[in-house]
Amino acid sequence: MQDHAELLAPIRQFLHCETPDSWVEKASKPENLPILLKDHLLCELKAAQSAMFLIRKYAVDKESAAVLLAWFKPYEDFAYDRIGDIHSLKDKNQISKQILAKKQSPYSQDLIDKMVLLIKEELHHFYQVLEIMHQRNISYDGITASRYAKGLFNHMSGHEPQTLVDKLIIGAYIEARSCERFAKLAPFLDDDLANFYISLLRSEARHYQDYLKLAQSISKVDINERVDMFGAVEAELISSMDSDFKFHSGVPA
Repeated sequence: MQDHAELLAPIRQFLHCETPDSWVEKASKPENLPILLKDHLLCELKAAQSAMFLIRKYAVDKESAAVLLAWFKPYEDFAYDRIGDIHSLKDKNQISKQILAKKQSPYSQDLIDKMVLLIKEELHHFYQVLEIMHQRNISYDGITASRYAKGLFNHMSGHEPQTLVDKLIIGAYIEARSCERFAKLAPFLDDDLANFYISLLRSEARHYQDYLKLAQSISKVDINERVDMFGAVEAELISSMDSDFKFHSGVPA
């Protein structure tokens, strides 16, 4: 973990609070591993979907939007309809065709470049979590979403381009919190799982920075005030009591 101190320092500065020790204590108990892994699996898909929705809505033409939907179909079929398995999802995280930017969009190519890379990585992480579950005989039988992402999106502006900027800031907080939690939880897990979580730190750290850079490049004004507002909301979700234990849940009730 010493090697990652430099990587984690800006993330801990960005977040308004640390993950509570009580959450780490609960998350590290062997009996809670199935819920943690199932929720982590779905979180990886949702992170990829969020990036896909952004480029579908703001950055690509209709043909490319259809390519994106087809790319996600096997993962969504598995996660929501229990269609397919670990074998049918193997090597599906590469997109089959080029994604083309909308004409006359000032930020679409940068958005596409960063989000397509993020999607590839998140879908690869989805498969890695599924492999770990498979190795440990933990079946995926669906899971409800936590309050976390919804709690952040409730504070989003309804007016463009601020809506897009807010979505990107929220994405930055979700990635940063994931990175912080992987690092905080890893020392309390078995070696295989700890090494996997440590392996995710670098990509998660880059994702949060990419989201912030995109948000500032799109915004007509400085985003620091919005970043601070969402930071306070995020910290409240993390540090307040929460009866629904999940990967991004608050203090265990």
